[in-house]
Amino acid sequence: AGGRGDTREMNTVLDLNHMERYREGNRLEAKLATGGLPHSIWETYSAFANSAGGIILLGVEELPDHSLRVQGLLDPHEMVQEFWEKVRDPAVVSANILRPEDVWVAGTEEGSVVVIQVPQGERDQLPVYLGSDPFRGSYRRSGDGDYRCNRVEVWSMLEAKQH
Repeated sequence: AGGRGDTREMNTVLDLNHMERYREGNRLEAKLATGGLPHSIWETYSAFANSAGGIILLGVEELPDHSLRVQGLLDPHEMVQEFWEKVRDPAVVSANILRPEDVWVAGTEEGSVVVIQVPQGERDQLPVYLGSDPFRGSYRRSGDGDYRCNRVEVWSMLEAKQH
């Protein structure tokens, strides 16, 4: 169960022109990102990689009723470039588990959105963590939130690497 296939299938059913149909959850996170690449993106990247994978949408806001709305981005291609620079930097995140086709700019009627499709990490890549300490920088996804992994969860992922 899990793996790249599941995340890919999700993309085919996500209609960015009808964001009001969706809610944040285990496999979907929206970030307004109008002030630039949000720092919280890395917690979500780690959480999706360490869980079942998921899609991060930049340029989409969550409204008070929890529905989503495309706000759009002024320079989405620049944001994609910045994202790639940071995801490849081991000082930011322990592993880049993305392929070029996992990140793209999607045009919608309301504006451009950056779509980042994070696969579930392979056993030998886990945990995917922020900074230099897996015990402080590993996250998991639960519901519509990212939560710091506890020591037992991190040890479990590290142990699985050995087998």
